[in-house]
Amino acid sequence: MSEEILINVNPQETRVAVVENGVLQEVHIERVRARGIVGNIYKGKVTRILPGMQAAFVDIGMDRAAFLHASDIQGRLPVAGSTAPTGHRASGEPGSTPPGISELLHDGQEVVVQVVKDPLGTKGARVTTHITLPARYLVYMPYSKHIGISQKIENDAERERLRAILKAAIADNEPGGYILRTVAGAVSEDELSTDIRYLKRLWKVVQGRMQTAAACTLLHEDLALALRSMRDLVRENVEKVRIDSRETFIKARDFAIEYIPEVAERIEVYPGERPIFDLYAVEDEIQKALERKVLLKSGGYLVFDQTEAMTTIDVNTGAYVGRNNQEETLYKTNLEATQAIARQLRLRNLGGMIIVDFIDMTEPEHRRLVLRALEKALARDRAKSYVTEMSTLGLVEITRKRTRESLEHVLCEPCPACKGRGVMKTPQTVCYEIFREILREARQFGSDKYLVIASQLVIDLLLDEESTGLLNLQEFIGKPIHLQVDGLYNQEQFDVVLM
Repeated sequence: MSEEILINVNPQETRVAVVENGVLQEVHIERVRARGIVGNIYKGKVTRILPGMQAAFVDIGMDRAAFLHASDIQGRLPVAGSTAPTGHRASGEPGSTPPGISELLHDGQEVVVQVVKDPLGTKGARVTTHITLPARYLVYMPYSKHIGISQKIENDAERERLRAILKAAIADNEPGGYILRTVAGAVSEDELSTDIRYLKRLWKVVQGRMQTAAACTLLHEDLALALRSMRDLVRENVEKVRIDSRETFIKARDFAIEYIPEVAERIEVYPGERPIFDLYAVEDEIQKALERKVLLKSGGYLVFDQTEAMTTIDVNTGAYVGRNNQEETLYKTNLEATQAIARQLRLRNLGGMIIVDFIDMTEPEHRRLVLRALEKALARDRAKSYVTEMSTLGLVEITRKRTRESLEHVLCEPCPACKGRGVMKTPQTVCYEIFREILREARQFGSDKYLVIASQLVIDLLLDEESTGLLNLQEFIGKPIHLQVDGLYNQEQFDVVLM
């Protein structure tokens, strides 16, 4: 399966699309004003202990305090009177009881934490004291001596080879442990050694900041999305990485030359006048991913409903009546739905609890085959998921790892007109769509000047926070852009008129 990665860069946001065999599978978006913080390391201060939840709130210098659970505290102390050595002990270990949160932390205590989940909705970030630093092939764990290997490297001989190389490269008295990532399969000893040297240098810098930084401050920030995509998304089957910014291309190429030289030649600047996301109708697919209804080729359809607690997916036959008996029709619709569901989970980045309501099937063998097809389709997903057995009513529960906001939450906000029952694009999203539309019109048709007609909220934003971007765009196209409010336009509506 061939992959291409498209990277669209502008001053306000960076967008990354993962395309497999010409079909969009994933979208990653990072905005300058709202960068994700997963992977960032902070020196925090405990502000509140929650004994009933075995957790604590930690101030890391953001609007909302971060959440730290007792199970996420590294080097947990032994129970008083125990002769067990200091360190983490599983709660199921005979004769031992994990210490409570009050034994591990106290109000006002400074603690170094790393973000594992971005703030979601009204919740603050989820943090841990189990610090990890990722490189191309390795993840460094400075407070552990463990050596782990990704489960997706299934060949036993290869696993043993990698383990032997890593053990030989680490001195006996050297602190820290490592996890070999999936892309480490078949790499050489020199490549692993390069990663080890990089991670040691990086950890030394972080340690220095830990000694001097004040509480509630950032110690280490993860790479920006473009370079993070090079590190995390580029694999052997990636044929091209296309970037529409020469500045970002140079950074990505230099990063690749140092850390992933085998793919450096696959990185290229996209010089075309046609927007890069138009190559595979990425913009259209993003729009479709914000809709509740997803059409299947057979005529059936899926309905997605996303709430804070869970996401539900309803499978329907729609116009599909089939050529054979009803049971065969239901089975084929469910089978087709498994592929669409797996793709939509990746594309929409839906996580947490997901309930799929398949169409009822009477044949046990059909239910088994549909479930296996769903598991196989989900196996291609980078995010880990767990699938339960199908109930007699056709319900399947999926839990999918969630570390960042869904596509809907990134691009949309609750609609005030329906009191939160629906969503609409934010004024900022509409502003960026306007910028892209003006660029598209300027490249294709040209005009002496442009008139943007939009809602009051969008025009206000263009005149205030996005005024710099608007001025830069005018300078770039060399034509004036005028703004006009239309009170009948809703927040998502706008027109770009050539004058």
